[in-house]
Amino acid sequence: MATSNPVLRYAESRKNLTGCLCGLAGLAIGLTGAAGGLWPLVVLGLYGAGALIAPPERPDAPAFPSADEQLESLRADHATLREYLAEVELPEGAREGLDELDALFGALLEPGWVSDPEHLHVLARAVRQDVPEAVDAFVRTRWWSRVTPGSEPPERHLERQLAALREEAGLIASALQEAEELRQRAHTRYLEDRGA
Repeated sequence: MATSNPVLRYAESRKNLTGCLCGLAGLAIGLTGAAGGLWPLVVLGLYGAGALIAPPERPDAPAFPSADEQLESLRADHATLREYLAEVELPEGAREGLDELDALFGALLEPGWVSDPEHLHVLARAVRQDVPEAVDAFVRTRWWSRVTPGSEPPERHLERQLAALREEAGLIASALQEAEELRQRAHTRYLEDRGA
């Protein structure tokens, strides 16, 4: 049990516990009469020796969120992103691409599918950074394009960005599909070999 009180922390430390065990051995030596009148010094000396030879305390390893906890957090962020995207006015082509991407994210973020940390990182970056930044850049640029005719329409950039994100998420979906197919084939092979 970790505590912030230094006295209690030392009382439950390895050094103190090892020293106490060695001190008990010194007390046993004193009770046998082998140490004579110097038994208190023997007990203290063995306690000190035990405290010195005990291994140092190791700090606890940091507790990082598990893949399931990361997935739950990412699902909550995806719900927040959906609320934001519902309020944004987008052209028809970009809206269709965004709906496809959103449906793909929703499918990938269902529990039990994505557990690879690299896939979680790619999805987290897309949900938390890439999609909001692409849509926000479109909304901001669209206003300027109205006052500066003749420039490239910002819809094209948004559609290209969404297509790149769909391709990236599609690679994750393909990897998951391939893993499931391999799992199914391996199970079929196992059942067939077991029956033979």
